[in-house]
Amino acid sequence: MIVSQRSPLLEMTQVTPTVLWNDSASIQELTYSIEHGAVGATCNPVIVLGILKKEMKLWSERIRELINQRPPATEDEIAWQIVKEISVKSAKLLKPIFDAHRGKNGRLSIQTDPRLFRDTRALVEQAQEFDRLAPNMVVKIPVTTAGIPAIEEATYLGISINATVCFSLPQCVAVAEAVERGLKRREREGKEIATMGPVCTIMVGRLDDWLKVVMEKENIAIDPGYLEWAGVAVFKKTYKLFRERGYRIRLLSAAFRNHMHWSEFIGGDVVISPPYSWQVRFNSSDIEVRPRMDIPVEHKIVEELTRKFVDFGRAYSEGGIAVDEFDLFGPNRRTLRQFIAACHELDGVIRDFLVPNPDVA
Repeated sequence: MIVSQRSPLLEMTQVTPTVLWNDSASIQELTYSIEHGAVGATCNPVIVLGILKKEMKLWSERIRELINQRPPATEDEIAWQIVKEISVKSAKLLKPIFDAHRGKNGRLSIQTDPRLFRDTRALVEQAQEFDRLAPNMVVKIPVTTAGIPAIEEATYLGISINATVCFSLPQCVAVAEAVERGLKRREREGKEIATMGPVCTIMVGRLDDWLKVVMEKENIAIDPGYLEWAGVAVFKKTYKLFRERGYRIRLLSAAFRNHMHWSEFIGGDVVISPPYSWQVRFNSSDIEVRPRMDIPVEHKIVEELTRKFVDFGRAYSEGGIAVDEFDLFGPNRRTLRQFIAACHELDGVIRDFLVPNPDVA
């Protein structure tokens, strides 16, 4: 029986097909999220950096142990070991959900090194390594030119992928087609696919962010409220197309900037993956939990965004960005730079253990 005092997020998971994942591998935050219906979580260098800043006392001794146990290891190697260990710890918390959902949910999403975004072979090799960490891993691969064949090959190898660094309809279609090719190759060889759980992330808020940057650079005048709908419009159009074509991959909403990145997708067979802080905000809100996925964004908003922003038109149109242009798309470059910078910042945290600063008391 469903309790009457359920939170909005828990209610969503109980009365609609929309599922909740937690955009963090912090055990404390993931525990809260599971209590409110979450069936998945995410880890990457950005998240690990945040965890270490808040929970360093829980990890400092382990970092020192790794440094002592592995004398030749670089700061980068130690950093990635911590990423893997935090991921495995969270994956264990999700394992009962994974078993209950037979692989579709209950997964920990771990990100491949963003510095490998141009190397298909390296992405596949790291995806294989990460897939072996736990039975319920889903591996993030960036939707770059080299990432598309990596997604196909990883899927063929039986790895559930989470396509990331993705902001547009054409990127999502390329991902869905790559996953279908990988699944069909497995099917032809009689290999198992029933328990695989691939997802394709649309970083809705980061598309909005990019259009705001363009607005300032190009002195564009537009109702600022319209820019909050850009990622929502792309997500809804992509979802409709995926349903029409029967792609065997779910969409995932990430990079939250407003409540519509959750509320507008309720009712869809999709994943909502907000950070802990946004979950607390949503659960304390009075936003009605009702299906909105099939309600289109107002035509006048889409028309205005298309007319004034070339990049929105490219993101909203199936043929708007070619695969060999993915690496050049503004949001891709911006996000890759931020992800790569986080890797270097995480290395710096380990460096302070490996080579303590003698100038600091």
